[in-house]
Amino acid sequence: MKNAYILITGGAGFIGSHLAERLLSCNENVIILDNFDSFYDRKIKEGNLQGLQSFQPIFIEGDIRDPLVLEQIFSNYTIEMVVHLAAKAGVRPSIVEPNLYFDVNVNGTIQILEMMKKYHCKKIIFASSSSVYGNNAKIPYEETDEVDHPISPYAASKKSAELILHSYHHLYQFDVLILRFFTVYGPGQRPDLAIHKFFKLLYQGKSIEMYGDGSTKRDYTFIHDIISGVFKALSYIRMKSHVYEIVNLGNQDPVSLADLISTIELTTNKKFNILKMPMQEGDVNLTYASINKARQLFQYQPQTDLKQGLLQFMKWFENYEEKRD
Repeated sequence: MKNAYILITGGAGFIGSHLAERLLSCNENVIILDNFDSFYDRKIKEGNLQGLQSFQPIFIEGDIRDPLVLEQIFSNYTIEMVVHLAAKAGVRPSIVEPNLYFDVNVNGTIQILEMMKKYHCKKIIFASSSSVYGNNAKIPYEETDEVDHPISPYAASKKSAELILHSYHHLYQFDVLILRFFTVYGPGQRPDLAIHKFFKLLYQGKSIEMYGDGSTKRDYTFIHDIISGVFKALSYIRMKSHVYEIVNLGNQDPVSLADLISTIELTTNKKFNILKMPMQEGDVNLTYASINKARQLFQYQPQTDLKQGLLQFMKWFENYEEKRD
């Protein structure tokens, strides 16, 4: 669609800025919307945008819940599709502020869908989360699994947004791709996430907190593999009609917390001082993606194992900390 734009909500964040770079490098027209949420330092997102400056993307600072901001975008540009990444993230903070999480993650999504309806934009890719599976007993997690027992407000808000998206697909024939991301990490990772936090404390010579006995497992998925998956999903939804699909994007290789810690130690040649803590409310015991559907629909295939990914993260982290100093 000539002179049409892909709108990336949350486009200055970790995943959003990587996706924007990939799309811009392929000569796609991109609009980045981000509100610089105070969840972490604004300078991090400003740095992400700085890295995109050579492409000169359109950037708009604003909140997805603000209809005036959305009206400004949709009335001034032809939006071909929305990649909706903006959200209040994090399991534990959602327990403290459930109202805010539902306002942003559910009401914010509705605001976007309503603006899309008004301006006849009918294609959306939505970033959901592996957390919707809760403590699913069946592994690996498949998209057809029952997900009606979330164990955190964050997970419940993501599941709620999935349901809203289905209603717009049914009522207004929106094409919808829901991508459930599994523990994304890599260069540019948010500072509140485990791998970034662990590296920072390790390099500072401070102790890390290990919740539980180290047996909890996560399906750590490298950022470049996630972006490859989103890019393929975008091509898929662009070519298809009558789409409503939920698709896992993971690595299909869960790693225990204890193994993650030991692999970071091997990668950095440093030793953690570990403080053992009880399990946190809302944390799941395991995430484990079946990626058969992603393979079938758009040939998704992760390429990066944990050792390779941590090595790339370490190089980025050391450079990032050097610039901060």
